[in-house]
Amino acid sequence: MYNFLFKRVKQIIPRISSTELIALRTGNVSIDRKIFEGKLENPKKLPDYKEKFDSKRVHILLDKYSNEKVYPSSKTNEIFRYLGRNKFFSFLIPEKYGGIKLSVRELSDKLTKISSKNVSLGVSVMVPNSLGPSELLINYGTEEQKTKYLPELANGNFIPCFGLTGPNNGSDALGQIDNGIVTKDDNGMLYIETTIDKRYITLAPVSNLIGLALNIEDPNNLLKNNRDNCNTYSDNSGCESSKYGNTGVTVFLLEKHHKGLKLETHHNPLDIGFPNGTIKGDKLKIYFDQIIGGEENMGNGWKMLMECLAAGRGICLPATANASAKQTTNSIYNYINHRKQFNIPLVKMEGVSNKFSNMMYNTWLIHTSIAMTNNILDDNCKPAVISAIMKEQTTERARVVINEGVDIHAGSAICLGENNFTYDFYKSIPVGITVEGSNTLTKNLIIFGQGLNKSHPHIYDIYKSIVDDNIIDFKTHFNKIVKHSLKLYFKSYRFFEKDNLTQQINDFANISNFVALLGAELKKNQSLSADMASLLSNLYLGQSLVWYQEHYKTSSKLTDYCLKRLLYENSLLFNRVIDNYPHLAIRMILKHNRRKITSINYKDNRELMIEVKNNKEIMETIKSNIYIDKSLEKLEKLNELEFNSPEYNTLYDEIVSVGEYHNDDLNKC
Repeated sequence: MYNFLFKRVKQIIPRISSTELIALRTGNVSIDRKIFEGKLENPKKLPDYKEKFDSKRVHILLDKYSNEKVYPSSKTNEIFRYLGRNKFFSFLIPEKYGGIKLSVRELSDKLTKISSKNVSLGVSVMVPNSLGPSELLINYGTEEQKTKYLPELANGNFIPCFGLTGPNNGSDALGQIDNGIVTKDDNGMLYIETTIDKRYITLAPVSNLIGLALNIEDPNNLLKNNRDNCNTYSDNSGCESSKYGNTGVTVFLLEKHHKGLKLETHHNPLDIGFPNGTIKGDKLKIYFDQIIGGEENMGNGWKMLMECLAAGRGICLPATANASAKQTTNSIYNYINHRKQFNIPLVKMEGVSNKFSNMMYNTWLIHTSIAMTNNILDDNCKPAVISAIMKEQTTERARVVINEGVDIHAGSAICLGENNFTYDFYKSIPVGITVEGSNTLTKNLIIFGQGLNKSHPHIYDIYKSIVDDNIIDFKTHFNKIVKHSLKLYFKSYRFFEKDNLTQQINDFANISNFVALLGAELKKNQSLSADMASLLSNLYLGQSLVWYQEHYKTSSKLTDYCLKRLLYENSLLFNRVIDNYPHLAIRMILKHNRRKITSINYKDNRELMIEVKNNKEIMETIKSNIYIDKSLEKLEKLNELEFNSPEYNTLYDEIVSVGEYHNDDLNKC
C-alpha cells in the first residue's frame, strides 16, 4: 500500500525550484505552525525595552525637517549629513562597529514616529536599517569588510542602497536578473564581467555604497578548473583563494567610484520625495573580494537575501503602515468631533461614524499585530510566513484607513494646504503595497503556498522523503499526517463549540489538509490560495487581538468588536473556499465546515463609537509613537475650549479652511 501511495504522492506533489527550496529552509516558524496544527497559542510577552536611542532626537529631526522633501531638494545633502551624524542609519549595527543596535520594538517605534510626520524622511531612514547592505555584512561579511564598512555606514559616511530589481525582474526578484560571467584577466585572476540595468532602487541617487545581486554563470568552467588546479598543489601554495563558490545568485558590494558604474538617473515615485533611481553599467569588472563574505559565498546570495532582507517586509513596511493609519485615525477622530455639517458634528452622522468604525477596526488590527509580531521577532524568532502576512495585511488595511479618512475629510482632503493631513499618506499608499513584492503576488502565491510547505507540521517532511526517495521516512510522516488530519476533521464538527477563534483555527487547519491534496494544482488555482491566505492572515491577526488585550487590557469591547468582524470575514472566506474546491467529493466532505452567515448588526458600530468616546485609553494608544505637529495640535486644542466661545470659533474657522493660492502667476500665462 505504501509503495502505491509513495508513487501517487510523487505524481501530484508540486515541483519546488531551488530558489523556492531555499526560501522554505530560510527562517523558522512561530504561531503560524500552531495555526496549521489547529491550536490557539499566544507567545509570551517580553519585558518592555529600555530605550537606547533618545526619542528627543526624533522630535528634533522632525521639528527641523518636518515638511521637507528629501529628494530632489536643495537640502538633500544637508538632510543625509544630519541623519548620518546623528546615527539614524545605525539601528542594525552593533556597538562594536559604531552602531546603536536597537531592539525590533524600538526600531519599529522610531520608524513609526518619523513616518507619521514625513513619509520621505521615514523611507530614507528605513532603507539603511532594512534594505541596505548592513545586515548582509553583519551576518555574512568578512571581518575585513565589517571593519571597513560598518562604522562608515553607522555614521553616514557611506549611504547604502541595494540593487536587485530591474526592467525584467520585479516581484519575481530572480526572473531574468542581470547575469555576470566568470572571466579570467591577463594575470590569470578570475573576475565577473557584467552589464547591469537596475531600477526602483531606493537611495540610489544619493548612495555611495551599492549592494548588487547578480546571477553568476561560468560557461567556460573556469571555477572548476581553478579548483582542480589548486587541488594539484600539495602545499596549496598560490591557492589562498581556492575556496571558490558556485554559480548562481551572488551578492556584491561596490563603491560608487567603481569603474563603469553609473548612478545617473532617478525615478519620481508619485512625487513623494524620497531618493529612488537606477544603477547601470556596461562590462563592469567585479573581483571576487567584492563578494559579501568573500568568494566562499559565491552562489549563496539568494539564501543570504532571504535571511537578511525580511526586515523590510516584517518590520519597516508595517511600521510605515502603522504611522499612516494611526495619524489618519487620530486626526479624523478629532476632526469629526468638531466639524459640523447640517448643524451637527460629523461624529453624530451615522454614515460618517460607520466609516470611522472601519478606520478604527483596521488601525487596531495593524497596531496589535505589530505589537505581537515585534515581540516575536525580539524573541530571536525569524518567521518568514509571518513577515509576508504582516507586509500584506498592514499595508492593505492602511489603504482602507486612509481611503475612509479621505472620504470623511472630503473637500479638505483633495485641496493642498497645511490643514490637509491625509494627502501625503494618500499619495504613498501604493508604494508600501507595491515594494518588497507586490501584495498581489504575496497574497495569491506566497502566504498560503509557503505556509503550507513551511508552517504545516508534516508536509515538508513528506516532500523531503519523496525527494530523497526514502519510503521508510515517507511511511513515518504519512502516518503522522493521517493521524493529524483525522483528529482535526472530527474536531471540525461543532457539536458543542460555537464559531469562535479557537474553532476557526481548527477548521482552517482541517481544510488546509484537503487543499494540500491538490498538490501542483494549487499553483494554478490562485483564487483558492488567496482566500486561504486571507484566512491564515485573519487568524493571525485575531490572535494578536487576544494577545494584546491579555497583556495591555486597553479595551475588551474594542477587542470583541474587532474579533467579531474578523470572524465574520472568515465565515465568508470559509464558504467561498469550500464552494470553490475543484472536486465535488471533497466539497461534500467539508460541507459541515460551511458557516451560517448572520447579518452585521448596525448597533455594533454605534456601541464602538460610545466605547471610543468613553475609554480615553483607546485614542491615547492610537496617539502613541506618532508625531503631533502644530496643525494637529490645533485640532486637539478644540477639545479644551468652550464650545462656541470666540476663541473656539476662531480656531475652528482656521482649521476647516483649505489652501488658497493667488491667481496672479496663472493669469500671466
